[in-house]
Amino acid sequence: MTTPDTQRPRPGSDILKSALRRNVGAMVWGTVLMGLYQAGETAFPIALGLIVEHTMQGDRNLGALAVSIGALAAIITTVSLSWRFGMRILQKANTTEAHRWRVEVAACGLQPVARDMDLKSGEVLTIATEDADQTADIIEVVPLLISSLVAVVVAAVALGLADLRLGALVIVGTVAILSILSVMSKRIGASTQEQQARVARAGAKVADLIIGLRPLHGFGGNHAAFRSYRKVSTEAKHQAITVAKVNGVYAGTALALNAILAAAVTLTAGWLAFGGEITIGELVMAVGLAQFIMEPLKLFSEMPKYVMIARASAARMALVLTAPPVTTPGPERPAAGGDLEIDCVRHGSLRKLKLKVSAGEFVAIAAYQPRAAADLASVLAVNVPPDAYDGVVRVGGRELADLSVEAVRAHLLVNPYDGEIFAGTLRTNIDPSGTSRSVPEAVEASMLTDVVALHRDGLDYAVRDRGANLSGGQRQRLSLARALAADTDVLVLHDPTTAVDAVTEQLIARNVAKLRRGRTTVVITSSPALLDAADRVLVLDDGAITAEDTHRNLLARDEDYCAAVAR
Repeated sequence: MTTPDTQRPRPGSDILKSALRRNVGAMVWGTVLMGLYQAGETAFPIALGLIVEHTMQGDRNLGALAVSIGALAAIITTVSLSWRFGMRILQKANTTEAHRWRVEVAACGLQPVARDMDLKSGEVLTIATEDADQTADIIEVVPLLISSLVAVVVAAVALGLADLRLGALVIVGTVAILSILSVMSKRIGASTQEQQARVARAGAKVADLIIGLRPLHGFGGNHAAFRSYRKVSTEAKHQAITVAKVNGVYAGTALALNAILAAAVTLTAGWLAFGGEITIGELVMAVGLAQFIMEPLKLFSEMPKYVMIARASAARMALVLTAPPVTTPGPERPAAGGDLEIDCVRHGSLRKLKLKVSAGEFVAIAAYQPRAAADLASVLAVNVPPDAYDGVVRVGGRELADLSVEAVRAHLLVNPYDGEIFAGTLRTNIDPSGTSRSVPEAVEASMLTDVVALHRDGLDYAVRDRGANLSGGQRQRLSLARALAADTDVLVLHDPTTAVDAVTEQLIARNVAKLRRGRTTVVITSSPALLDAADRVLVLDDGAITAEDTHRNLLARDEDYCAAVAR
C-alpha cells in the first residue's frame, strides 16, 4: 500500500470542512466559553497588579478591598465554570463527530458494491477508529486555538499599557515561536501519516493471519507468516518510535521557547521597574502574566501539530470515502425461476467457460484446479465486477451487469468454503435477520443437530467471534445451515464439507439434495458423496468444461476423473 500522498492527490480538506460546518454551533459556544476561561486566567494577574498598585498608594479603604476581593472571586468563578462547560460542549461535539465518521467509513466498507481502494479490511478498521477520532479532534483544536490567541492578545495589550516594549516583546515572541513550531509540525504530520499507514498494514496482516492460522498450521506455513507479521509490526514500531521522538522534540522545543519568552518578559519588567519606568503594581502584573501566559502559549503552540495530525487522518479517510465503486450495478431484477448460465467467461484461470444449469437442477462441478473453483465462485458471487471479465453470466435469464447487487443477493447465494462465523448464538448465525422459516430443516440437513443437542441452550448456545469455541467441522456445518436457511432460488456451495468426516458428509449430501429438490443448486466440490447426489456432474479442467455425465458414469469411463475424486 502507498501512503495517501502518493496514492491519491485529493487531500482530506473537504472532510475537515464538513466536520467544522456540522459543528459550528458547538464550536461557537465552546470558543466563547474557552475564551472567557483564558481571559479570566489572564485577568487574574492583572487584577492582582491593580490591587497591589492600589495598596502601594496608601489607600486602605475596606470597601475598595471588598470590591477587589469580589472581583477576584468573580474571575475565579468565571475561570472554573467556563472551562467546565466549554470543554463539555466541545468534547460532546468531538465524540459525536467521530462516531459519524466511523459510521460513514463502515458504511462504505460494508456496501454490496466494493470500492476501488487499495486497502485491506484491517486498514479500513484502523481508519474507522483512530483516523476518525483524530479527524474529529479539529472541532476542539479550533476553539482552543482561538481562545489561546485571546489570552495572548489580552496579555499583550495589558503589558503594552504598562510599557509598549513589554507588549511588543510578547507579540514578537509569539510570532517567532509559532513560526518555528509550524515548520516542525509539518514533519510531525508526515511522520504521523506514515505511522498510520504502517499500523494499518500491521492490522491488516493480523486479520489475514487470524483467518488463515488453521490452514497455515496444516501445511507448516505458520512460521513464515509469523515472520512476515513480525517484519511489518517491527516497521510500525520503529515508525511509532520516530513519531514519539519528533513529538518529544516538538514538545520540548515549545516548552523551552515559551519559558524563554516568559523569562524575557519577567526580566524586562524587572529592568523597567528598577529604572522606575513602571510601577511595582505593574511589575507584579508583568511577572504574573509571564507565568500565566505559559499555559495559553503552550496550548497555542501545540495546535499546529494537532491540525497536521487531523489533516493526515482526514486524507486517509478520503481514501475510503471518495473511492469510486468498482462497478455500477443495473436496476433490473432476475426473472422468477432459477436458471443459471455462464457464457464464454474468461477470468483468472477460467478459459471461455460455458455451462448452463436449468431451474430446479442439482448440478455438481468437479474442479480439478482449486484456483479455477475459487475464480468461478468469485464471478458468481459478484466479487468480480461484470466488466472485469470477458463473457456473460445470466441469472434468471438476465445478465449480471443489468441486475442490482441487492437483487442478485436475494436471488443467488454463493456460500464460500470459509464463511465467517459471528459472535452471537447458533440461531443468529443461521438466521441473522430472524425471518427464515426453514431453520429447523436447515439445521437437520447440515447435520448441525449434534451441536444443538450437545448444549443445554440448543440454538441459543453462545458462539464466540469467528466461532472460536467451535471446531472446524462445526463451523463449516453452521455456515452451510445459514446458506440453506436463506432458501434462495439459486444456491452455489463451494466445498461445503471439506472439514467433516466421510459418514457425516454422506448424510449431508443426501439431506441437501432432498431439501433443495425443485430449487437450483450448484455445488463446486470434489466430494464423492456430493458428486453422487447431483443430477449431473460437470468437469472443470484447465478453465473449461471438459466432460459431463453422472458421477458413476464418469467413474466408470474417465480415469482422470476417477483419480481426481476417488478417495
